[in-house]
Amino acid sequence: MRYLEDLKPGDTERFGSYLMTREEVVEFASRYDPQPFHIDEAAGAAHPLFKKLAASGWHTAAATMRMIVDHNQAVQAASLGSPGLENISWPIPTYPGDTLSVESEILEVRRSNSRPEMGFAKTRSTTFNQHGQVVMTFTANVMFATIPAD
Repeated sequence: MRYLEDLKPGDTERFGSYLMTREEVVEFASRYDPQPFHIDEAAGAAHPLFKKLAASGWHTAAATMRMIVDHNQAVQAASLGSPGLENISWPIPTYPGDTLSVESEILEVRRSNSRPEMGFAKTRSTTFNQHGQVVMTFTANVMFATIPAD
C-alpha cells in the first residue's frame, strides 16, 4: 500500500494510455457538452480554433481521471479522494484518434492537523496526446491515508 508517508515532493510518474475514439467523443458530448463542434464534423471543421471535430474538455478530464484511478489501483495508493481541483486548463484541443497519457507530480505533502489518520498531497497532473503535446493540466489536493498505527 502506498500511504501519505511514502509520497515526497518532486516524485513524478508517467502512466496511462487512453484512445479517444470518434464514437466516444460524440457520445460523451451529446450527453454532457452538446456544443456543435463536439458533436458534428461540419461544425468542428467550421470552428476557427478546432478546424475539426474536437472532444469536450470535460471528456478529456474524465479520461484523465480514469487513468489516474487505474494507476492508483495498480500501485495500491491509499487515496481517499479529493476535495477539489485548482487551475484546470486545456491548452490545446483533444481530437478523436488521440491517445492520451498522464504525468503526475507531487508538489506538497502535509498531515492533517485534525485527522491523524490522513493527510493531503498537492499534485500537478498533465495530460499529453501521442505527440507529447499538453492537452490538459490541473492541480489537485488529494487526501491519503497515513500508515496505520497498529
